Amino acid sequence: MKTPPIVSPQEWEAARQQLLVEEKELTRARDVLAAKRRRMPWVAVDKEYEFEGPEGKVSLLDLFGGRRQLIVYRAFFEPDVYGWPDHACRGCSMVADHVGHLAHLNARDTTLVFASRAPQPEIERVKARMGWNIPWYTITDDFDADFGVDEWHGTNAFIREGDSVFRTYFINARGDEALGNTWSYLDMTALGRQEAWEDSPEGYPQTTPYEWWNWHDAYGDADPAPEWLAQTRRGPGALTD
Repeated sequence: MKTPPIVSPQEWEAARQQLLVEEKELTRARDVLAAKRRRMPWVAVDKEYEFEGPEGKVSLLDLFGGRRQLIVYRAFFEPDVYGWPDHACRGCSMVADHVGHLAHLNARDTTLVFASRAPQPEIERVKARMGWNIPWYTITDDFDADFGVDEWHGTNAFIREGDSVFRTYFINARGDEALGNTWSYLDMTALGRQEAWEDSPEGYPQTTPYEWWNWHDAYGDADPAPEWLAQTRRGPGALTD
């Protein structure tokens, strides 16, 4: 293997600073792309869809869990998929392994669920084996075909206005590789991270960066801890640095 040159710490830092310029450009480009997603048109979901969950039959609206936004990852887990019935698709399993704690998404009024063709007993068994806590439903109709994921995998984002549901965005193929953490999921939604620095349409919900963050077992406290607010307000730079 031909390795890069070995240099002094000063030369290494100069090279890092040079590359950092391009990394910041990429960060800004991602921010611009996310802002464009927030301005994507919505399409109404008028068709009724039915899923099977641990407690029985549920609708697409039920999957929101009372929250404003819903992200549905179609995982490839069904007969004829390699690994069945002991495992889901290897790629989809890696996606599941990377999903962060859902309390942070929930704090932004957003629900994440997985959906597959596998029956609930198989899903529950695989979840227990792999240590996954993601809500995971069985597709019973044309939901996957209607939303571009009748084969393989893909991630759809929805929003609701009362009982009316709208599709807002869709990511699949290698786009799914970037998903898994709270920020990447929020960046694909219609409302985004809901932070004040974002370029969002007028009237969108926005709060001060950092201040809504919490330990995953402490969301629901009446007010942010004043010590945390003081710490974030003296922190280095803005969230978009």
